[in-house]
Amino acid sequence: MSAESLPAADVLAIAAHRDDVEQTCGGTLLRMAARGLRTAILDLTQGEAGTRGTTEERAAEASEAARLLGAGWRQALDLPDGAVANTFENRIKVARVVRELRPRVVILPYWKARHPDHAVAGHLGYEACFVAGLAKVETGQAPHRPFKIVYASLYADVRPSFIVDITPFIEQRHAALMAYKSQYANQPLGSALFVPEEEIRERTFAEARHYGLLAGVRYGEPFVQKEVGLVDDLTLLPVQSI
Repeated sequence: MSAESLPAADVLAIAAHRDDVEQTCGGTLLRMAARGLRTAILDLTQGEAGTRGTTEERAAEASEAARLLGAGWRQALDLPDGAVANTFENRIKVARVVRELRPRVVILPYWKARHPDHAVAGHLGYEACFVAGLAKVETGQAPHRPFKIVYASLYADVRPSFIVDITPFIEQRHAALMAYKSQYANQPLGSALFVPEEEIRERTFAEARHYGLLAGVRYGEPFVQKEVGLVDDLTLLPVQSI
C-alpha cells in the first residue's frame, strides 16, 4: 500500500461532547497510539449548552487533551449541544469525516445512555458509517465504510464484549480528562451537579479497576460489539476461566 493510499486514521472515536472520549475510551486511544496506529477524535457538539465553561475554553482544552492522548486529528462539528438529532443532514456531516479519515475502526458511545445526546450519537454514528459507504451519496469524497464499529460502554449497565487493558496508560488518561479545567476544577458554578475535583481521580480509577478485574488486568475500558467473535486457536484465548 502506498503512502498516498494510507488512511488518515486507523481508529476514529466519535462522541457527543468534548471530554466524553477522555472518560470512556481515552486509555484505549493511548494504547492504540502506542502501537503505532493513527487515532482521531470527532466531537459532535461544541459545548454551548454546558453549565460550565465557554465553547472557546472547551476547544482549547480539547486540543490539549488530544495532545495528551496522542491523537493526530480532532475536530468538532456544529450539532446543537443538548439537542443532537439523528437526521440525514447530520449523518452526511459525520459521513464526510468518515470518508476523509477512512478509519478501519470507529468507536461510538453505547446506544443507551442517561444523556440523550450520548444515546443519539451512537445511532447517528452507526448510520453515518453506513451512509459513508454508499457510492451514490455525493459528498465530494470517495465512499468508505469502516470495517469495525465498537461501542464504549463505560457508563452502560451491560456486560462488555471485551476489555482493553489500559494499565500502562491510566495516569495519562487521567491527565487528559483533567485538561478540562473549566469542567472539573472546583468552582461554585454547577457545584451541585459536578463531582468535586478531589473525587474525580478516585471514581475514574475505581471504574477502570472494576473493568480491569473482569479481564484479569489492573485497569481496563469496556466495549460492546454487536457481532459474534471469531476464534482461530482455542489455546490462545486470553483471560483465565478458573
